[in-house]
Amino acid sequence: MAGPRQSSAVSVASLEGARVLVVEARFYDGLADELLAGALAVLEKAGCRVDRVTVPGALEIPSAIVIGLRAADESVDPYEAVVALGTVIRGETGHYDIVAGESSRALMDLSVAFALPLGNGILTVENDAQAWARANRSEMDKGGGAAEAALAVLRYKRSLAEESK
Repeated sequence: MAGPRQSSAVSVASLEGARVLVVEARFYDGLADELLAGALAVLEKAGCRVDRVTVPGALEIPSAIVIGLRAADESVDPYEAVVALGTVIRGETGHYDIVAGESSRALMDLSVAFALPLGNGILTVENDAQAWARANRSEMDKGGGAAEAALAVLRYKRSLAEESK
């Protein structure tokens, strides 16, 4: 069976001053703390300025992002990237499928519509053990991975802007 890439192919070179919005769902506080710690470590290493917004669950993340983007549109310094963090654990009902699918779909729609570098760090798992394995910075560090993904796309977007100058 193929395993995940063990080392990041994404550079974490400085993006000094880049403004990044982190929206985290706090439905599972311990997991949220671990995902956030991973994301912040990557963003701080890259020199980003981070604004953090907390929402109750994964379904609230996309609307919080839009609110933040629209507010930033009116400012001098808008958000250049977004990191979404949360955990959805399968339960006994079909609610999991709705939350997992709709939050992911909405994030993809936002990323494309706004040409927005967006790291999707919403874990969709079967149980607590899977969630912790993915959230733990010493294991899969999916919070850090979501931040790395957003920064990789931001670097690409900036490189295209530089080429057009």
